[in-house]
Amino acid sequence: MSNTIRRYDIDWLRVIAIGLLLIYHITIVFQPWGVFIGFIQSDEPLKFLWIPMSMLNVWRIPLLFFVSGMGVCFAIKKRNWKQLITERAKRILLPFLFGIVFIVPIHILIWQIYYNQDLSFSLNRSHLWFLGNIFLYVILLSPIFFYLKRTETSLISKKIKKLFGNPLGFLIIIASFVIETFIVKPDSFEMYAMTIHGFVLGLLAFLFGFILIYSEACFWNSVLKWRWILLIVGALLFSVRLFYYDLIAPNYLKAIESCFWIFTVFGFGYKYLNHSSKTLSYLSEAAYPIYIIHMIFLYLGSYLILPLSISTFAKFVLIILFTGIGCFALYELLIKRIKFLRPLFGLKLK
Repeated sequence: MSNTIRRYDIDWLRVIAIGLLLIYHITIVFQPWGVFIGFIQSDEPLKFLWIPMSMLNVWRIPLLFFVSGMGVCFAIKKRNWKQLITERAKRILLPFLFGIVFIVPIHILIWQIYYNQDLSFSLNRSHLWFLGNIFLYVILLSPIFFYLKRTETSLISKKIKKLFGNPLGFLIIIASFVIETFIVKPDSFEMYAMTIHGFVLGLLAFLFGFILIYSEACFWNSVLKWRWILLIVGALLFSVRLFYYDLIAPNYLKAIESCFWIFTVFGFGYKYLNHSSKTLSYLSEAAYPIYIIHMIFLYLGSYLILPLSISTFAKFVLIILFTGIGCFALYELLIKRIKFLRPLFGLKLK
């Protein structure tokens, strides 16, 4: 495929999205319903934190699916379908299976101890559900991806690039997200984890992510040009959801808002983040293992910090620091340096 230019903004967006995921998960600890979805819960909630998290929640996971699809578009430029599946099995399926058996049970055990439950070993995808979905998308969509690769100079390729270089391309993505909500009828748009809605929405975002890189500069010039308008529309839609619906808006409205935030992020990222740096090189490698292990330190931090006699907001800050420092320490001291551990956490062997 012709477009081989490295897109550093895509790498940055992946790193930022994973960072936001960590903060989002920590915020759940301080919501009055956290324990009902398997988190250790603070006795004193910080409900105001949910307003910014609710804004993020409609687009942060779809953004990761978009970015993952984009990564596949770059990957197939130098790979055939067998090489792609093999490489993705090593980088995604292996950490997914390893995590289910050896990582997730640790934070479940911490939860059981905190709530004086009977200790038991259980297999659960937990936050790693995302990896399972991504691997299935690669399998399901590879025929389409490699067809587009083979026919890059064909009429269909030209039409795709033209379509996603004008506002109609935006409308197709938005319409697909909206139609999905009417067909699948999720209880809430933000219920991505281990749901049919999350799988279908992720499949759409993954496919569109591939297409947006495949379309080369066409789409990106559009989001760059319209980024401020996209931001204003996204902010207006969130304002309607916050003040008119008290955040409980119809799913189709959340789907539209999700798309505008994602387009906004793409536009500003393309403008300001498309450059290399040592920081990006480090974080780009560290982000994946940290995503895999972060729940251990989040739960351990909650276990140790929540009983302290300090303000609730101080607990929130301390759990963020504990989780971040713990994750980076484990990554630096063990995961990064021990050869046999690297592939278990999605890293290449050195």
